[in-house]
Amino acid sequence: MTTTRTPRTEAVSAAEEYLRLDRQICFSLHAASRAFNGVYRVVLKDLGLTYPQYLVMLVLWEHGELPVKKLGEHLRLDSGTLSPLLKRLEAAGLVRRERSTRDERSVHIHLTDEGTALRERALLVPRRIAAATGFDLTEIIELRERLDQLTRTLDAAALDETPGCA
Repeated sequence: MTTTRTPRTEAVSAAEEYLRLDRQICFSLHAASRAFNGVYRVVLKDLGLTYPQYLVMLVLWEHGELPVKKLGEHLRLDSGTLSPLLKRLEAAGLVRRERSTRDERSVHIHLTDEGTALRERALLVPRRIAAATGFDLTEIIELRERLDQLTRTLDAAALDETPGCA
């Protein structure tokens, strides 16, 4: 049986080609993220941290004590996601949660001495991750800049789509 292709079916086929999984940038980013998580799992094992816990520690090492809300803003996480992470870090003796004396609704996160000391052991993590990418430093910086630009653009696009924000 011979199928006759018309200009309309060719256009539909070309459009459908963009619905393939391997054509989706979101899936490429998702797959790369999962691959990173696998590498981080191995690299962070010696520190006793998961990747999300490592991100929390990075923010605290950089900024010091922070309210949970501010920590969540840095990590783009809501408090419902962040709270269990912080509980596990506190149970491990790396952070201390403390209610604000000025506002009881606000909880501040402090590094413990052990959490501060862990920073020294973590200094090799970025180098090991960079090596795992197979990219040189310039390529890593360029990729990060492009991804940051992509994030800003997508954030702006999501705001443009907010109902009532025409």
